[in-house]
Amino acid sequence: MNKIIGKPLNRVEGNLKVTGKAEYTADIPRENLTYGAILRSAIAKGQVTTIDTTPALAAPGVVDIITYEQTPDLIKIPFFSQQPDQQPEKHDIIHYDGQPLAIIVAETLEQAEYAATLVNITYEAATPTVTIAQALPEVFEPESIFFGIMPGRITRGDIAAGKAQADILIEQVYTTPTEHHNPLETSATIAFWEGDNLTVYETTQGISGTQKSLAKVLNLPPENIRVISKYLGGGFGCKALLRSHTILAAIASRQVQRPVKVVLTRSQMYTNCGYRSETHQQLTLGATKQGQFTLIKHIGTSLTSMFEEFVEPVGAATTMMYACPNLEVKYRLGRINAGTPTFMRAPGEAPGMFALESAIDELAYALNLDPIEIRLRNHADIDPHTGLPWSSKSLKQCYQKGAEIFGWSKRHPTPRTMRDGNFLIGWGMASATFPTNSMTATVKVELFATGEVSVQTGTQDIGTGTYTVMTQVAAEALGLAYYSQTEENPSSTNVETLHATSLHIPPSLVDKGVRGLGEDITKQPINFRLGDSNLPTAPITGNSITVASVSPAVHQAATAARERLIQMAIADSNSPLYGCKLEDISVESGQIFSKSQPSQRDSYTEILQRHGLESLEVTETTAPNPDSKQYAKHSFGAVFVEVAVDELLGEIKVRRCVGVYSAGRILNIKTAKSQVIGGITWGIGMALMEKTVIDAHTGRIINANLSDYLIPVHADIPNIEVEFIAEHDPHVNTLGTKSLGELPIVGVAGAIANAVYHATGKRIRHLPITPDKLL
Repeated sequence: MNKIIGKPLNRVEGNLKVTGKAEYTADIPRENLTYGAILRSAIAKGQVTTIDTTPALAAPGVVDIITYEQTPDLIKIPFFSQQPDQQPEKHDIIHYDGQPLAIIVAETLEQAEYAATLVNITYEAATPTVTIAQALPEVFEPESIFFGIMPGRITRGDIAAGKAQADILIEQVYTTPTEHHNPLETSATIAFWEGDNLTVYETTQGISGTQKSLAKVLNLPPENIRVISKYLGGGFGCKALLRSHTILAAIASRQVQRPVKVVLTRSQMYTNCGYRSETHQQLTLGATKQGQFTLIKHIGTSLTSMFEEFVEPVGAATTMMYACPNLEVKYRLGRINAGTPTFMRAPGEAPGMFALESAIDELAYALNLDPIEIRLRNHADIDPHTGLPWSSKSLKQCYQKGAEIFGWSKRHPTPRTMRDGNFLIGWGMASATFPTNSMTATVKVELFATGEVSVQTGTQDIGTGTYTVMTQVAAEALGLAYYSQTEENPSSTNVETLHATSLHIPPSLVDKGVRGLGEDITKQPINFRLGDSNLPTAPITGNSITVASVSPAVHQAATAARERLIQMAIADSNSPLYGCKLEDISVESGQIFSKSQPSQRDSYTEILQRHGLESLEVTETTAPNPDSKQYAKHSFGAVFVEVAVDELLGEIKVRRCVGVYSAGRILNIKTAKSQVIGGITWGIGMALMEKTVIDAHTGRIINANLSDYLIPVHADIPNIEVEFIAEHDPHVNTLGTKSLGELPIVGVAGAIANAVYHATGKRIRHLPITPDKLL
């Protein structure tokens, strides 16, 4: 059988993207299109006293204006499906700066934006609560967090006993600032109605979730709503849930009886799409002289809106990462005048592991132990909180391989002893982890007598390579060749090369109402279709579950289709394989053959044609393996960095980075490494640059743009070396895949903070680490 899974194939849709043929949401053409501009509150707390749209309605090109006063009653639905804070409320109370108050619909975007400036609004303003210091007097401890999935307080053992047993204690406070996602593609919606049926082209990480949420909000049957998202220019959590602009576009389109396009500005992305809350983490570590942990206490305080609860679960990894008999993790929550926070890449683990891995590094120096050694001495051989065995765990191998590649043995243990001219050189490391979860997914495979194959499921490709890896899984299961154009010779076509380009939708499959992948591109044998709620249901692309959820369903459906064809062949007296035994049959390049007599072959196409079938269709659904509940399922990693710190200026430069990860079976080594590089890059930004600045008096975000909100550019990023530990995990799913997408950001900020301490002797516990904190 063709071995395709794991190969470093180029992205299936890569050719479309680099040539500009890939149509993102805002690119979709619609006849009679209008444009919507969202009018937002200019205060963070108070009440609207008057709103006058008369001048704006008279402006050129304005079609209509819908304010909060005219919107129909909207049904509240649970936070997990929808953030009600982002719904356009049918009242005049202002909870945060940037709260949507109206949508202006016009013939052009410029006309809509100009008309928005003509709407006269008066307010009765009040003093907002903005900072964590202002929120602390009324901070509270929620009973449960993360939609009730986690308790608000987790304990094991006896903290007082652990403190008494400790020879040394580290008690420190670590903080991370408010951070925003900043995908390059801002959120957008095109909505249009056909009778009572609504279609939305949408920037979403979950087409099925958006469909269901919109149905609840608008009081429609889900089957009346179609959500389409063929490409996404990044999401990272801010596009996971239904947002106000989508609802407003749908309402406005129904009102004006024309398609309405709404594209958020960069500034609106900061107020209307969620963020990662500021965190204040009190961390206590106790250990014996030998470096054995006796207690871990982690109290995390984060912020939420005035009307909803979203807790940043900073202690999620603390409960399971290291063997420690006495533990307490507790959450506190304060309310401020801001929108509700949301998921942001590795929610909980990213800021929480910064604190934990920094504290462990402090403990290692206090005990004069190597930072790797103290982690090895407290390695959790089983999940210390549940007592369950790991489905697989190769963290020790990650430490070993990472140290070997990085040259860790050459590290001088004393801070401020490694130099390069005017630069102080520091080496630091940290652990990484992220849970492995999955959800139910359904996939339809259809083999055509023309030789083409369609694989369909309602998942999304948010830029991570879903089109490509699912095509690989289907190709291997079906025993099909993977045709592609090579980078070396773009005009040539080869079989099973390591470079993939684009796929072809058979004419019988082209949906004239849906533009996107599959039009005017090179013919290929497999077409993987996604991004449409009319396709079989698949889960949200979030929590690093897509590969673990969808790839087993693709494999099962493709395997079932292959087995159906084999059965047809061996039962067909006109087939060269008639009467063959199943165990003697194999497949390759779309042909079934006898392993004992390889010349006896029958192709998928010939089998279907002999049976008078235009196609063979198989639909399969897979659910999480119930037996996996007997195991703790996590991916792990270790990250090593070298920093150079200018002794006079305090400027920090990351010079080298090595990340080694154990994340189950890797479906495509190239796209997997690309995800890791992206995650580490974000971790560098988190450590050294990212911070949302909010005016303490007005509640307004000051740096709501890509000029003042700093993220890494090419010059900031060194060579990043990525390795994976080969891992066979038979418990998580049939393919042995685990979570990867969010894992690489975890631990990077801690490793950099630890390297900065090694370089300078100064422990920075408050992100981002900027020159002023070193001077």
